[in-house]
Amino acid sequence: MNNLNIQRYGKGPIKLVAIHGLGSASTAWDLVSPQLSERFEFITLDLPGHGNAFMLANKSMNPVRISKIIVEELHAIGIEKFHLIGNSLGGWIALEMAAAFPEDVLSVTGVAPAGLWLKPKTHRNGELAVSRIMARATYRFADVIAHFKFMRAIGFKLVSPQWEKFSPETCAKAAVAMGGASGYYSLWDAFLGNRFDKQISEKIPVTIIFGDTDYTLPAENSQEKSLAPKHSRWVSLPQSGHAPMWDQVDAVVRETILTINSAI
Repeated sequence: MNNLNIQRYGKGPIKLVAIHGLGSASTAWDLVSPQLSERFEFITLDLPGHGNAFMLANKSMNPVRISKIIVEELHAIGIEKFHLIGNSLGGWIALEMAAAFPEDVLSVTGVAPAGLWLKPKTHRNGELAVSRIMARATYRFADVIAHFKFMRAIGFKLVSPQWEKFSPETCAKAAVAMGGASGYYSLWDAFLGNRFDKQISEKIPVTIIFGDTDYTLPAENSQEKSLAPKHSRWVSLPQSGHAPMWDQVDAVVRETILTINSAI
């Protein structure tokens, strides 16, 4: 049973599990993977209906449900205790996992985590829906069109203030992940009307990282500190959007290592 397409890189006693966001895939971690897998066993996965993972029919794919599925599948391959890093929806899922499984989760690094809004989302975001439609129409040709700057601008200008520095390979992988995500709307609809509002043990270090130019989850309505654990350490990264692990690779690696070390 490997519905999440779990992949393992590096070796060592410390396990770091990475959870990507909505419409993404495990490839979202490619830029930080080399550094993190040098220090830890770095474990990536594809969420249901994303990347190479099945959509698990007839299941409510909200963050709580997904957190349980991930823990079950990690246990099935012998991973009992682990640190977490998650981006966007993956950050929300990581927080849910820490709240529900305090004996398993050792630390959480939330990279632009979703779910920290006072007023839960009630409908789909129009801009993201348009991005999905575009990705569906073009992802089979992503390796070619990603070499054109104007196409990279269309796809990533709202994602990052540093989009011009993104390589065609990074952009192509993101487009393929978005366009091929059969579970995109199922996961999106499942978190509507919800938010993260649980307690996390102070024994579990939590770092929350947001870019200073996050248009997807802006500070004015999607970065509510009162919903996060009181002991959370908040980090703002300059010149960074909704995917800081692309914009500020070294900084995200550094903050992740600091978080893990604080739990050891």
